[in-house]
Amino acid sequence: MKKLVILLLTAVSFLPDTMAQTGPQVKVKNGTLEGVTNEKTGIRMYKGVPFGAPPVGDLRWKEPQPVKNWQGVRKADKFGPRAMQRAVFGDMGFRSDGMSEDCLYLNVWTPAKSGKEKLPVLVYFYGGGLIAGDGSEGRYDGESMAQKGMVAVTVNYRLSVFGFMAHPELTKESPHKSSSNYGFLDQQAALKWVQDNIAAFGGDPKRVTIAGESAGSISVSAQMVSPLSKNLIAGAIGESGSLLGALPPVKLAEAEEQGVKFAEMVGAKSLADLRAMSAEQVLEATAKPNTPRFSPAIDGYFFTKAPVESFKAGEQAHVPLLVGWNSEEMSPFAVIGREQPTAENYKKAVQRLYNDKADEVLKLYPASNDEEALQSATDLASDRFIAFSTWRWADLQSKTGGKPVYQYLFSRPRPAMKASMGNATAGLAGGVVRGGDAPKMPAARGAVHSAEIEYAMGNLPYNDVYQWTADDYNVSKVMQEYFANFVKTGNPNGAGLPEWPALKGGDTPPVMHIDVNTRVEPDKNRARYLFMEKSAQ
Repeated sequence: MKKLVILLLTAVSFLPDTMAQTGPQVKVKNGTLEGVTNEKTGIRMYKGVPFGAPPVGDLRWKEPQPVKNWQGVRKADKFGPRAMQRAVFGDMGFRSDGMSEDCLYLNVWTPAKSGKEKLPVLVYFYGGGLIAGDGSEGRYDGESMAQKGMVAVTVNYRLSVFGFMAHPELTKESPHKSSSNYGFLDQQAALKWVQDNIAAFGGDPKRVTIAGESAGSISVSAQMVSPLSKNLIAGAIGESGSLLGALPPVKLAEAEEQGVKFAEMVGAKSLADLRAMSAEQVLEATAKPNTPRFSPAIDGYFFTKAPVESFKAGEQAHVPLLVGWNSEEMSPFAVIGREQPTAENYKKAVQRLYNDKADEVLKLYPASNDEEALQSATDLASDRFIAFSTWRWADLQSKTGGKPVYQYLFSRPRPAMKASMGNATAGLAGGVVRGGDAPKMPAARGAVHSAEIEYAMGNLPYNDVYQWTADDYNVSKVMQEYFANFVKTGNPNGAGLPEWPALKGGDTPPVMHIDVNTRVEPDKNRARYLFMEKSAQ
């Protein structure tokens, strides 16, 4: 007997590590994945899961192609590479496996113990102006949301020149006679992957809510209006931005002109020449002065018409929408410029911007003294930048979308930075500028652009820049509960939360103000957005 025990122990000691350390496995359409489990939370994580063939070589500037099947077990224990991008924003903390044109990967967090649970699904698109960002960023981490009883997914998509360049040759070779929108098509491919595979992770493909912030929010509005995607979703969450005013698609011919201009700028005489360039060469070229902006396009395929017209006609996805923005989306100096923030200088700036409409603007954004002028400049800059486009989305969806719309204003300012940050200062879009030469920005007057992400996703601990307080964690608890309830039911309301009414007609619809004192207030700023809507027509 003793010899038998020794033999068994010896045999176990020679088992390969892969057998001794096997993680949770799941079978998807292309093969078997092996993830990892957080033993403390019980959440299973599958990172770096391919949802499209690598868009390299001849597949550069083509819609995403199917993933090839693999044999055996594919490890899914680390994030895939992030999309090609320049370092633009200081608040992006990547955990990705480097940067590559081969970037079409997604990540899944699930609390399900089997594929039979049919949990609601959250698919989150990152922000970054359609030029930066990654699904590996800690602020988007899906584990906290998964602990609320859902399957959470983050998605990579192509950016900048790789994601949105149009060109006549691309349009000609396309079976749809379209070009641009490759980044949006990546997102659509990921949604199709979710439909085909999420049940294996315990998710319900009929209960998919898409969400995002800034360019991610703009992406949500894009997927809602595209005929390719609008039937793949059951709900939508938008945080600061929609393409009904922010990064709107241009006409295809205009986008093609920008692509031709870029090709000429880099000395490429043909599409073949552009594809022969390395990804690094193409990316580096976008840093040159006068590089054209690569805009989404009304290509007749992903977008069949201007999105605002589709929303007006009620042709978008008829799903519940939770949408809002922050109280300081943009610095007042975006209006005032380098002048001192006085009432006089603010009025001069408004006159330059609006000419014969300046008096009307000053009634809506008044400046009876310097303090009021500074607040009005902040409001005007924020509305012009992204708040108006978000309001317009909420307004149109409430009129033509056929389902409830819940609107919020997030106004919790971030606390002070940790002393360990030294000379760092807040930068653009919630970023952080480090170093002794960092320009000192004025103290925030509210919640800056992107500040709500960590609160909404329950990820304050992933941001180690700020000295979070008990109040911050309480605000996060409330906001995350609202978001989680919405993903589960299409309604943010739940036990222990202030009642959040859906938008209704009238001049003062209800808005949920999310802060230390979370409460509903009537919309006092509707006249501002009606003015901007009239000006946009």
